[in-house]
Amino acid sequence: MTVAPAVVGVVGGGRMGAGIARSFAAAGSSVTVVESGAEAAAAALDRIAGGLRRAEERGRSAEPAERVLGRVTAAASMDALPPGTDLVVEAVPEDPALKVRVLAAAERAVGGGAVLATNTSSLPVTELGSALTRPERFLGMHFFNPVPASALVELVVTGRTARETVDTALGWVRALGKREVVVGDSPGFASSRLGVALGLEAIRMVEEGVAEPEAIDTAMTLGYRHPMGPLRLTDLVGLDVRLAIAEHLHTALGERFAPPRLLREKVARGELGRKTGRGFYVWRD
Repeated sequence: MTVAPAVVGVVGGGRMGAGIARSFAAAGSSVTVVESGAEAAAAALDRIAGGLRRAEERGRSAEPAERVLGRVTAAASMDALPPGTDLVVEAVPEDPALKVRVLAAAERAVGGGAVLATNTSSLPVTELGSALTRPERFLGMHFFNPVPASALVELVVTGRTARETVDTALGWVRALGKREVVVGDSPGFASSRLGVALGLEAIRMVEEGVAEPEAIDTAMTLGYRHPMGPLRLTDLVGLDVRLAIAEHLHTALGERFAPPRLLREKVARGELGRKTGRGFYVWRD
C-alpha cells in the first residue's frame, strides 16, 4: 500500500532530521522543519538545500533542487506546524526527557488526528510516548543515515499502536521508495541491537590488537558481503552515538553490550568519526 503525499512536520533539523525532511519533500510532501531557534532553523534549511543541490549535480534527483526545496519550510516554533498535518517525526538528540517533551508539544500543536513518530535508534518507544493522549497514533520510525540513500525504515510498534497507524506508516515508507521492517518495542529493536553488537566486537578486536580497522572491515565486506565494515560504519554513525546506544543496551541487556575501553577513550578525545575528521579512520572531506 502507498499513500498520497502527506503534510509532514520534522522536529529537529540536524543530519537525520534534514535527511528525513529532504526525503519526504522529494516524494512530493509539504514539509515543515521545526528547530530550537531562528538560527538553527536557517541552518537546517541550508543543510537540506545543500543535500538537494548535490543530488541534482550528481544526477540523482528526479526534480530540480529548487522545486523540491520549495516544499520545505523551516521554523522556530511548533506553532508553525500547519493545520491538517498528517505526520510529525521527532528527530532530536537521544535524550529521553527531551524526546518526551517534544512529542507531547507536537501532539498539542497538531491535534489528535496526526500520526506521531520518533526516530530513536534504541530508546524504548513506549516510554517516549508516555505523555501522549493518543498513544495509538504513535510509533517508532527509525530512519538510517544517510536517510536519502538508505533503503530501510524500521517501524517500531508498541503495545498501544493501532493497526491503522502501522498501515498508514507502511504507506508513507513505500511512497519514499524505501522498504520497512516491523518490529516490537524491545531494547535496540532489531537493527541497532545486531549492528551495535557487531560494532562493539570489532572495536574490542582493535583494542586487543587482533587486526587493524581496515583488515576487520575488509573481512566483513569481502568475506560476508557487508556493504560497509563495522568500524567505518561506526565512524559514519558517530562514536558518541554508538557509545550512547551501547550504554543503554548495557543497562537493558547486560554485560555483552558493555562499551569497550577504546570506544570511551576515543569519545573522550573528541574522535567521533567523520563529523570530527577522525575516528577509526581519518576523514578529509
